[in-house]
Amino acid sequence: MIRSELVAKLTEDNPHLTAKEIERVVLAIFDSISDQLSRGGRVELRGFGTFTTRSRDARTGRNPRTGEAVEVDAKRVPYFKPGKEMRQRLNVE
Repeated sequence: MIRSELVAKLTEDNPHLTAKEIERVVLAIFDSISDQLSRGGRVELRGFGTFTTRSRDARTGRNPRTGEAVEVDAKRVPYFKPGKEMRQRLNVE
């Protein structure tokens, strides 16, 4: 599901709100999550999961086109760990 599909679904489920209002709410939520992660924090949504960041060390990579060695800088990457309820819903027999 992409953001526009999410907005369309929420608009369908909440006919008293306009698509513009729902778009602003969705963007505000995503911006809040991004801001918290950029500050090194974590975001926990009960029943859904937890967003955190993980550090990746600098390394020597390879350019896939040329095979040339390329230095890759250290960086932080987002990480999502699904919650217990999410895992249970995904593994229903």
